Amino acid sequence: MAQPALVGIIVALDSLLAPPMAPFPSSISVTPLLLPPSAPLSNSRFLFLLPFTLSFLSNFNIPPQDAQAHEGNVAKVVWVPPEYGDAVACISADGVVSLWEELAQDSEPVQWKFCKSFGSSSSKVLDVQFGTSLNSLKMVAACSDGHVRVYELLDPLELRNWQLQAEFQNVIESVSAFGKASCFSASISWNPQKGGSQESSFLIGFNSNTSELNSSKVWEFDQAHQRWLPVAELALPEEKGDQVYAVAWAPNIGRPYESIAVATQKGLSIWNLGLNPDHNGRLPVERVALLPGHEGLVWQMEWDMSGMTLATTGHDGMVRLWQSNLNGIWHQQAMLEPTT
Repeated sequence: MAQPALVGIIVALDSLLAPPMAPFPSSISVTPLLLPPSAPLSNSRFLFLLPFTLSFLSNFNIPPQDAQAHEGNVAKVVWVPPEYGDAVACISADGVVSLWEELAQDSEPVQWKFCKSFGSSSSKVLDVQFGTSLNSLKMVAACSDGHVRVYELLDPLELRNWQLQAEFQNVIESVSAFGKASCFSASISWNPQKGGSQESSFLIGFNSNTSELNSSKVWEFDQAHQRWLPVAELALPEEKGDQVYAVAWAPNIGRPYESIAVATQKGLSIWNLGLNPDHNGRLPVERVALLPGHEGLVWQMEWDMSGMTLATTGHDGMVRLWQSNLNGIWHQQAMLEPTT
């Protein structure tokens, strides 16, 4: 099952680096991204991955007034679920998220329309991810002050109409007291299972100076009380303050538990998350593997569509694939080295 993930990585990089593309300024640098096998790979849709100028954007039919949405380089791009159209959210170095929608007409060149921006003068957005539940689209944003904001799309046909559904901090006990948090990065992963009656749930971890915020926690929406509740913490007691660099929730095809990957400075942890809560509403967790990971920080992780193979990238410039054998022992299955 590893080959589809490798193909996704290779094609994505080729789409960025190979013609036909608009001419790049000499200062352009491209950050390699690890994409799931199902990610669309058309050249026109990768323009937001590059640091750009107004003259460069004109080659892609983006109006100059829309190009002003960011004052810094675009650091990350996240696709909106395809059932809501061809749209992306861009996180820039200035901590602002802008939402763009592709406008495609039969006889006209492809254009991108600016829909909405999300930002705050008091904090920067570090990561965003989209999830669907009960026929609605939600967006989770992790901010540099340690706050988590959940937005809900009010009209599925209009990507401008969002409202703030909830705001909270990534702590188990809501009465936890600590000083002003300073978060350097964050990682979010939605439960990829889709179902009309399934409640929303997502995973989030922080890399911050506040230990209470850091550990990866699973949040689930309580429909009865209309609020988000922490239902699991993926960290051993002595590691709850460890900074988290990346998280990834695996697709589940028939397993009686969920599989989740969490990267910290200690390495790459694989967790099993039980499905039956205790009397306090908490889900059981078990760490089944602690892998050495990369030489340096882990940047990004993605599971394949079966939830059996995990692909990771890191500071060492490698792409590594991880699998478990028939005995449940996790190991490195392959390593992709960069070529010069």
